Amino acid sequence: MMEVELHILFIDDHPTIIEGYKSILTEKYTSNQVQVAAAYSSEAGYEKLFQSNKIYDLVVLDIGLPAYATQRIESGEDLAFLIQKHYPQTKILISTSHLEAIILYNIVKKVNPDGLMIKSDFKSDEFISAIDKVLQGEIYYSQTVRNAIKEVAQHNDALDSIDRRIVSLLSKGIKTKSIPSHLGISLSAVDKRKAQIKDFFNIVKGTDEDIIREATKRGLI
Repeated sequence: MMEVELHILFIDDHPTIIEGYKSILTEKYTSNQVQVAAAYSSEAGYEKLFQSNKIYDLVVLDIGLPAYATQRIESGEDLAFLIQKHYPQTKILISTSHLEAIILYNIVKKVNPDGLMIKSDFKSDEFISAIDKVLQGEIYYSQTVRNAIKEVAQHNDALDSIDRRIVSLLSKGIKTKSIPSHLGISLSAVDKRKAQIKDFFNIVKGTDEDIIREATKRGLI
């Protein structure tokens, strides 16, 4: 009997999505070539990954999974971190319904998955291409993801290195009056730059906490 070549785990709380994945796989692989497992919650995914002796070649993971409080898993993102920690050889292809550029950018920046694709972009040929590239050690981002990364990067580039340093110092609890000693610029220069940073973040009469919150959301700190 031919040995199974690939072991793939799908984790998504929408069963119809997983059935779609399985259907597409049959277009390329036979049952002797790939063995598929499915989990419909964070808890079930955790059990498939960590309470069995199975090591998967690829996990296709929905980033928006409901929480599994017992294991302190708040979303698919936390599950991805656990996979990266315990099974670094396992490839992770994340799927998401989110279209917001900053959310997609932050998934890439924080999780750094082997692949990221948008469910609304889903096509059979793209899904097969994503799996092939990821399993070959390449990084796969769908076109929507690539556009999002480019868009956010262009916006973030509007802040120069001094602006970013000011944001970083604020995030560490450094008061505005103390920033000049860290950067070698005047207090008035710091105040002007903070005003520009607020304009960039579209913050009206906000506080330092608002700057930090927006910078965190954009993945700048």
